[in-house]
Amino acid sequence: MGSGSRVFPCRASSLAFLVPSFASSNQLSFKSFLTRSSLSPTAFSLHRMASSSSSPVTNDNSIISPAPSSSNDSAAPATPPRSASSAIDFLTLCHRLKTTKRAGWVRRGVQNPESIADHMYRMGIMALIASDIPGIDRDKCVKMAVVHDIAEAIVGDITPSDGVSKAEKSRREREALDHMCKLLGGGSRAKEIEELWMEYEENSSSEAKIVKDFDKVEMILQALEYENEQGVNLDEFFQSTAGKFQTEVGKAWASEIASRRKQH
Repeated sequence: MGSGSRVFPCRASSLAFLVPSFASSNQLSFKSFLTRSSLSPTAFSLHRMASSSSSPVTNDNSIISPAPSSSNDSAAPATPPRSASSAIDFLTLCHRLKTTKRAGWVRRGVQNPESIADHMYRMGIMALIASDIPGIDRDKCVKMAVVHDIAEAIVGDITPSDGVSKAEKSRREREALDHMCKLLGGGSRAKEIEELWMEYEENSSSEAKIVKDFDKVEMILQALEYENEQGVNLDEFFQSTAGKFQTEVGKAWASEIASRRKQH
C-alpha cells in the first residue's frame, strides 16, 4: 500500500476502499478489497463509483480517459468462429470424395475400385516427387492435383460413357465449385481453390499441363495395377490416353508404365 493512500473502513457495509492522494503519486487509482456479495446496496454503489473512476492523472492533474473495457470480459460462452464452422461444413462435403468410387472402374467390374480421393491423393504425390522443372511451381502443382476433381463431391464422377457433353460437364462442375467456395465462407482460401480449379480446367498454365498429364498417368498406372491384381483387361484406358501427354515428365512416366505392362 502506498504511503500516499489512506484506508477508511465503512462499518455498516464492511466496505474498505482506497482513497487516493496526490502527495506521493501521479497516478489516481482505486482497488477494492471485498467482493460484491459482501456489500450492501449503498456500499456497492460507492464501490462501483470508486472502481469505475480509475483514470491516470498526469503531472498537471489532467485526467486521461480510461480505455474502453474489452468485450472479451463478458461471461457469455464463446461461440466458435464462423471460419471454423465453414471449414467443417466444407470438409464434411469433401467426405463424399472418399466414398464415391471412380465410375470407369465400376463400369468395368473392377472389384473394390478406388475413390475419387484415392485418385487425387496419388496425383498429389506425383506432383511432390517429380523432378524440379525450371519455371514450374511444384507447390502449385500439388495444390492443383488436390483440387482438380473437388467438384465431384457434388456432381459425381462424370465420364464419357455418361453421354454428357464436355461443355455441360464443365458447367455442372463450375456450379458445384461455386457452391463449395460459398460453403467455405469465401475469402482467400476459397479464391485460391477456385483459381486453381479454373486454371486446370482451362489448361492455361504449364502447371496445369503437368497436372493434366498426372491425371492420365495415375489412371493408366491404376489400370495396370488392376490388370495385374484382378486379371481384367483394361486396354481401353491405355488407348484413350495414347499420344495425349503434353509434357516430358508425363510422356516419360507413361512410357515406363507401358513398358511394364508389356512384361506381363
